[in-house]
Amino acid sequence: MDMPLDRIERETMLLGRYMHLLTPRVEWRLDRSAYILLSRIEVEGPMSISQLSEAFGLDASTLNRQTAAMLRAGVVERIPDPDGGIARKFAITDEGARRLDSDRERNVAGLAKVMADWTPEEAEQLAASLSRLNLSIERLDGRPWPRD
Repeated sequence: MDMPLDRIERETMLLGRYMHLLTPRVEWRLDRSAYILLSRIEVEGPMSISQLSEAFGLDASTLNRQTAAMLRAGVVERIPDPDGGIARKFAITDEGARRLDSDRERNVAGLAKVMADWTPEEAEQLAASLSRLNLSIERLDGRPWPRD
């Protein structure tokens, strides 16, 4: 007999696998790490490597590789700290904002296709449950995602 936690583990693993299948793969699409980093910078504003490291629990070398790829792709730029600090920060470029919005729209459209036969109440229930799951993870991890 599957216990609820066993089912949740399996279903979240499958969700991670299926999410990229919701939308067609296009050459200019952001990779997963760029999508997540840009989403965080979009919410918080320009961030330094140390701020990104603190926000994601990643080491500086990993973030240096990821942000270097994002700089090459033209989706972020380095700017002086708007608050006058020493470290330079990464800000989203117009191209980065355009690509992030485009990818997000494609993701939402893919979800809409998958959930076309769901009622609004069922969709809201899933959204609330996923939000609660993520908030619980963030509480344990100590790194909350900024929400409106």
